[in-house]
Amino acid sequence: MLRIDHVVVAVRDLDRAAAEMWDRHGLRFTPGGTHQRWGTANMIAPLGGSYVELLSVVDPEVGPSTELGRALLASSADGDRWFSVCLSDDDLETTAARLGLDVQQGSRRRPDGIEVRWRGAGIDQRGDELWLPFFIAWDVPTELHPGSGPADHRVDVRGIAWVEVAGDEARLRSWLGGVEIAFRVVGGEPSGVRAVGLTLGESEELVVRP
Repeated sequence: MLRIDHVVVAVRDLDRAAAEMWDRHGLRFTPGGTHQRWGTANMIAPLGGSYVELLSVVDPEVGPSTELGRALLASSADGDRWFSVCLSDDDLETTAARLGLDVQQGSRRRPDGIEVRWRGAGIDQRGDELWLPFFIAWDVPTELHPGSGPADHRVDVRGIAWVEVAGDEARLRSWLGGVEIAFRVVGGEPSGVRAVGLTLGESEELVVRP
């Protein structure tokens, strides 16, 4: 089963980006931890079973030497920008084999010292098609999923309703293996994530554009 796990914003300054998200949208972000492999760090806004992630290169030596780090720096060169979508995948190995992707182990250590582990596919193997989602399978109990953490948002946000992407719809359907995900595909250049709709209480939606 595929479902939206989280959406990623490429930023240059985590604290500044978190403050702007709070001011503009009422979303509270807290430090998530560092990814030594990519020289990055993140901040997270839990939404229940999903979350929004701010991601930035924080190690000037490691970050630019990695595919992911270079992509983040390029995406955020002119300001904070939606970067990618991650899908939770109950059969990650099958999806990876279908798309010719490697399954890689990943982890980060939270500020409280707890290690969060996962397996991912497509994080840095999508070339210039970063608008296509990557895939994840969490190797932690449900309560340690980043979306399950405590939240102090100013709005009654319940989860991710949809993601708007610019790209080739046929290419996206092929990438997903025909599985229906709440993507809204639009035309125009450049390709990429354009907006994310968050579900609020009483059937309202919050449209987030960094």
